[in-house]
Amino acid sequence: MPQLVKRAYKYRFYPTPEQAEELLRTFGCVRLVYNKALEERTRAYTQEGRRVSYVETSAALTQWKRTPELAFLNEVSSVPLQQALRHLQAAFANFFAKRAKYPTFKSKKKSRASAEYTRSAFRWKDGRLFLAKMDGLLDIRWSRPLPEGAQPSTVTVSRDAAGRWFVSILVEETIAPLPPTGSKVGVDAGITALATLSTGEKITNPRHERRDRRKLAKAQRALARKAKGSANREKARLKVARIHARITDRRRDFLHKLTTRLVRENQTVVIEDLTVRNMVGNHSLARAISDAAWRELRSMLEYKAAWYGRTLVAVDRWFPSSKLCSACGTLQEAMPLNVRTWQCPCGAVHDRDVNAARNILAAGLTER
Repeated sequence: MPQLVKRAYKYRFYPTPEQAEELLRTFGCVRLVYNKALEERTRAYTQEGRRVSYVETSAALTQWKRTPELAFLNEVSSVPLQQALRHLQAAFANFFAKRAKYPTFKSKKKSRASAEYTRSAFRWKDGRLFLAKMDGLLDIRWSRPLPEGAQPSTVTVSRDAAGRWFVSILVEETIAPLPPTGSKVGVDAGITALATLSTGEKITNPRHERRDRRKLAKAQRALARKAKGSANREKARLKVARIHARITDRRRDFLHKLTTRLVRENQTVVIEDLTVRNMVGNHSLARAISDAAWRELRSMLEYKAAWYGRTLVAVDRWFPSSKLCSACGTLQEAMPLNVRTWQCPCGAVHDRDVNAARNILAAGLTER
């Protein structure tokens, strides 16, 4: 049956110089408030052994605004500042629940520049968006329509390292499940073939990073030669960032198309429970594994399967999918990576990846 989900729609927009200045000021204030609150909570935790609540940090923010040194915090919308404190509270909750590491300070250069506005800080009227303390509506490029009648609950404005501005609009949407299908597929993730299906199909890895590796290396060398703090260094940094952004965009687009296809065509999708963090420790394969983005592939499959009424099964990472004969079940003693085809004593000749995908499917169906 249809389900109500929260879904974010992301669009590019082009701010006026005045809007860009206001947003950059807001980003800086958000970062300052987050870091100052984190510093205070860390001091209380390490020196006094007590936990500071969101209510206490919110009250502290009010006091900071009254001091001459931080009076400029009153110049931006208060909502993004409060949201920064809520995000810090969530980070500490995850830390104490042992789901994440201790929160870290936000860096001007490395952290994502963003500000989150809730309903009290923006106005949505006839498909036009106005933010608090900002003149005029945002010049958004509506690359796809929002669901009919959708009312945004949260708006997040961000600027990436390449200088591009984005607005992410969170709405509640009713998603109907896809028509049932009897198809099932096992997926073996790889490097040469990004995904090998139990049907025998191999989906070639586009290797987006490798395609631009020479251009990226040239831009990085040019950046290294520029004097720190100079205008030319900033231009060179932007060039590097744009190449990275192009690689990321192409990779994400490809993964979206692949995962949508797998979910649409199959009622059950079975994958391996890979530990990508451990696998990138292999320096010979780390770059290729990162470029393949297996973790992002799985994440997309998970939420799309949940949305559209499909089943996603992850088999144990230690399951010997490559060494097991999918025809008779005989387990081979060893299967080096350079062996791409092999013959079982039962006479069956296997393509290594296709055989693995078939074993993954069989294992996943027994786990259900």
